[in-house]
Amino acid sequence: MYIWEGVSEFVAVAEAESFTAAGKRLGISTAQVSRQVSALESRLSTRLFYRTTRKVSVTEAGQTYYQHCRQVLDGLEEAERAMTNLQLVPRGQLRLTAPVTFGEKTIAPLVNDFVLRYPELEVQLNLTNQKLDLIAGGYDLAVRLGKLEDSSMIARRLSSRTLYVCASPEYLSTYGVPHSLSELEQHNCLQGNLDYWRFQERGKLHNIQIKGNIKCDSGWALLDAALKGIGIVQLPDYYVKPSIESGKLISLLERWQEADDGIWAIYPQNRHLSPKVRMLLDYLSESLEANKSFQA
Repeated sequence: MYIWEGVSEFVAVAEAESFTAAGKRLGISTAQVSRQVSALESRLSTRLFYRTTRKVSVTEAGQTYYQHCRQVLDGLEEAERAMTNLQLVPRGQLRLTAPVTFGEKTIAPLVNDFVLRYPELEVQLNLTNQKLDLIAGGYDLAVRLGKLEDSSMIARRLSSRTLYVCASPEYLSTYGVPHSLSELEQHNCLQGNLDYWRFQERGKLHNIQIKGNIKCDSGWALLDAALKGIGIVQLPDYYVKPSIESGKLISLLERWQEADDGIWAIYPQNRHLSPKVRMLLDYLSESLEANKSFQA
């Protein structure tokens, strides 16, 4: 269709500010670029460039036309990439990081299944609770849980998790059941990295200070203490859900339970993700949503 004639040449000249450089970018002669742009200007009845022997600059009308043309070309390029990616088999290196417990229990098995599907991949999975620098470490993506810090990274929500406050029947029969947030100060609250627990009341988030005789950065250790009747614990579903379902733990204060936390993938700002990274993100998202019981 004639409507496309000269558009690629015009955009190339606008971005390179040179007919010669535009020709090299497009793999055609300078004369051909000039002819196409001149024909385009004639068709539009508008001057798109100011030309001198030393410099090429875009006119005001050219700037407006460039913005629209750039969007159209970007859309066409994205469409071609989409078609090409459908036929690509993920291969090469993939580097990602995830929190230790959630990574061991949920992310690693899913990544292993992904590798079984695409055996030409070489995956390095670093399980750590440290917030690694993705760019400095050369990581393609990181899995993060809960509230995200402001950053220059792009975030994609993969799924969600739920925080439960719970205790063993033995603990509750000895020390009583807390029926309000204020009653927590009367109980032995098993503490992780933070000295507060998160709740929600009337749509607003509340951090409630807690104290207890055990402080540990391991969720499994806190779960063990709760199962042994030492105190009350607040942990994500993938730690406590099986014990709640079996009756070994009792869920408490559900009225104030915080709305589900996010499970996120974050990655460096990159306009076009590589097919292997995009496919892994899609796979993780679909698997986590379809198999939330797998997290437990």
